[in-house]
Amino acid sequence: MAKIFQVSARAGMTRVVEPIARGLLRAGVTPNAVTVTGTLGVLVGALGLGARGHLVAGALVVTFFALTDLLDGTMARMSGGSTRFGAFLDSSMDRIADSAVFGAVAYWLATEGDHAGTAAALICLAAGGLVSYVKARAEGLGMTCNVGIAERTERLLIVGVGGLLTGFGVPLALEIALWLLAAVSIFTVGQRMAHVYRQAQRVGPQ
Repeated sequence: MAKIFQVSARAGMTRVVEPIARGLLRAGVTPNAVTVTGTLGVLVGALGLGARGHLVAGALVVTFFALTDLLDGTMARMSGGSTRFGAFLDSSMDRIADSAVFGAVAYWLATEGDHAGTAAALICLAAGGLVSYVKARAEGLGMTCNVGIAERTERLLIVGVGGLLTGFGVPLALEIALWLLAAVSIFTVGQRMAHVYRQAQRVGPQ
């Protein structure tokens, strides 16, 4: 199934990211350093701003640093490919950042007495982790799992747009974004499990 961000949009982003990646590599910055810096930036935006109700500033900071996920991958490719540790670090930092974002959103909504929004944020937190786990487990068993409606960048942008609109006074924007994202994440889990099931049926018992 096509991703929310189509190939042409990603290609456009790549044209912007590649010159930055080249400059950082020439300056001696490593992809792993960008990965860790991006995660720290997301933590500041989510926990330092979003959890305290500064939704516009928090969403902008989180979105900016979340886009480093494209940057470190481009840097790794330009420098000869990702190392095993680099891939492990990137995946681990992604889980930390995602947990901080949705944990911060759930915390703020709970302080505002928005029980439905809090529930949606917690579903997004759990389902987002499950989306990643299903893929990792499938690949660990030697199968592919590159399917799903929205990848990590799209998921963060959806909640970021919801946060921005709520910060600018649009009623229920964040809650609607969270429920949309919860539905997309749950659907993606089912989609990936079905994809792996079909592969396992073709391979047969091991």
